[in-house]
Amino acid sequence: MSDKTDKTEQQRLSVFKTYKLYVGGKFPRSESGRVYEVTDSKGRWLANAPQSSRKDARDAVVAARKAFGGWSGATAYNRGQILYRVAEMLEGRKGQFVHEVADAEGLSKSKAAEQVEATIDRWVWYAGWTDKIAQVVGGGNPVAGPYFNLSSPEPTGVVVVLAPQESSFLGLVSVVAPVIATGNTAIVIASERSPLPALSLGEVLATSDVPGGVVNVLPGRTAEIAAPLAAHQDVNAIDLAGADDVLAKELEIAAADNLKRALRPQPVDDWSATPGTDRMTAFLETKTVWHPTGSLGASGSSY
Repeated sequence: MSDKTDKTEQQRLSVFKTYKLYVGGKFPRSESGRVYEVTDSKGRWLANAPQSSRKDARDAVVAARKAFGGWSGATAYNRGQILYRVAEMLEGRKGQFVHEVADAEGLSKSKAAEQVEATIDRWVWYAGWTDKIAQVVGGGNPVAGPYFNLSSPEPTGVVVVLAPQESSFLGLVSVVAPVIATGNTAIVIASERSPLPALSLGEVLATSDVPGGVVNVLPGRTAEIAAPLAAHQDVNAIDLAGADDVLAKELEIAAADNLKRALRPQPVDDWSATPGTDRMTAFLETKTVWHPTGSLGASGSSY
């Protein structure tokens, strides 16, 4: 019986995975019809990844803008529960991500497993911040006069994120999770050299409770995709984490046309280090409200 089973397995053809974009909660093929070869750290072929075009980038902006109202309008607690559900699903597919990270970064299985576990922990960490960040960066302000003066954070809007080129999964989640945890929607330009973990993350998001369009993933040539997005009038901010110095400068100039917020690339020695709140506050606006307290009685005291 075992000999027959072995023979059947030997005769079976391998099923190669067809990777696609993740835009608006769906998996379209690239409008360009182009693909490029993705190789491992030793130059061996892994897959053909779609090469996103300018049209794909514009479609992603439309999807992200459409999703922004519902996602930013959800309660912070609800966003946290949804993001925690994503972490649960990442845990369930840990083996797949270990394999992809090991191939992408040339790590042993044990080292890749550590990276994936740190990535899941990072996602949980940001999920826990969704209903706490407002208390850290907002609150009541002491002012002279009979007024309440309250400041509260609000999401910036549609944010383009250039994923780190080297850290294919931990670095990716470290720049994407804070953007959506605070109510923004994201267009992620996957690592050009190692896009497969980002594309697999899209598959996890598609089967989770995250609404379509909240995260959109575009693989391909980073500079080619980033240029039209940096200049797009309906994009509110851009994180340049995955850009080199030359590209970052070009994108900053393009982003200035409609006063986008631009987070410049910063060297990160260890993505597993505690990230702090900087990447969350980078894409938050502060709304300040003044409200008269009113007067109580003839004494003129107020509450």
